[in-house]
Amino acid sequence: MNVLVTGGMGYIGSHTCIQMIQSGMTPVIFDNLYNSKSSVLDCIEKVSGTRPVFINGDIRDKSLLIKVMKEHDIENVIHFAGLKAVGESVEKPLEYYDNNVNGTLVLVDAMREANVKSLVFSSSATVYGDPASVPITEDFPTSATNPYGRSKLMVEECLTDFQKANSDWSITLLRYFNPVGSHPTGELGEDPQGIPNNLMPFVSQVAVGRREFLSVFGNDYPTPDGTGIRDYIHVMDLSDGHVAALEKVGAKHGLHIYNLGTGNGYSVLDMVKAFESASGKPVPYKVVARRAGDIAECWADPAKAVTELGWKAERTLEEMTQDTWRWQSSNPQGYPSE
Repeated sequence: MNVLVTGGMGYIGSHTCIQMIQSGMTPVIFDNLYNSKSSVLDCIEKVSGTRPVFINGDIRDKSLLIKVMKEHDIENVIHFAGLKAVGESVEKPLEYYDNNVNGTLVLVDAMREANVKSLVFSSSATVYGDPASVPITEDFPTSATNPYGRSKLMVEECLTDFQKANSDWSITLLRYFNPVGSHPTGELGEDPQGIPNNLMPFVSQVAVGRREFLSVFGNDYPTPDGTGIRDYIHVMDLSDGHVAALEKVGAKHGLHIYNLGTGNGYSVLDMVKAFESASGKPVPYKVVARRAGDIAECWADPAKAVTELGWKAERTLEEMTQDTWRWQSSNPQGYPSE
């Protein structure tokens, strides 16, 4: 199976490429390196024993996408490429709509011209907005509390309409919860450019000495310790979810929607304590004001993915924190610079 992986050099994309290779698939990576580094390719090769084809390109470049799909006999697309920082999206909404919404429409149009009719889209639990209750099932009402989440929701709505009009397509929307962790070898991990927007890389950068302290955004939420609760899922479990989606529904016509989460929620302070335990390092933190667009708690009911994809998150909180620390402690500055 030849699969075009947009954003395949990024955090989730690179780990997924390894799991795809190990499942006998052939990923072809398409990435503009906006938020990743070309040295990731060496790491994928080192871990998997295979060096995927890599094309440096932007998903808004339709002619290049068509050329790549035809040249490499692409059968499926996994679409990771996009901007992903909630705070930045509030400041730069136009860039988010251009990259995430327009970029996806260009990609699907290119797929249509190249006669590729199977798409797995990297969506997000942010499409549930501020949920009325937890755990969250796939039939919950959708909404968004920030432009990043709105861009994901807009893409879902566009793809839903498109699939209705093109019933011979398979479109899968994977709504991730909070990916953390690293490849257990310590060769690949999360290496955000600039200041991390997600909790785990920030915690690990504090522990390794790159940052002085963690800012905890609010401790007055209606949760047991006052900090936000999220469903943290190991990136390797998430990667396996993409492989399962391709294998089980990639060739099945229709619109398929799955939550990829563990079904457990952990607070910010739970994660800090678990990381201190895994690393043996203190993680000093300061409580600051809540962040715009944040919600109190969010975790998944992953039963549908278990039943239909035969997929379940297997890795523990201990593995999430230990694997993150293995990567960060051996790569304190992230991937080698270009």
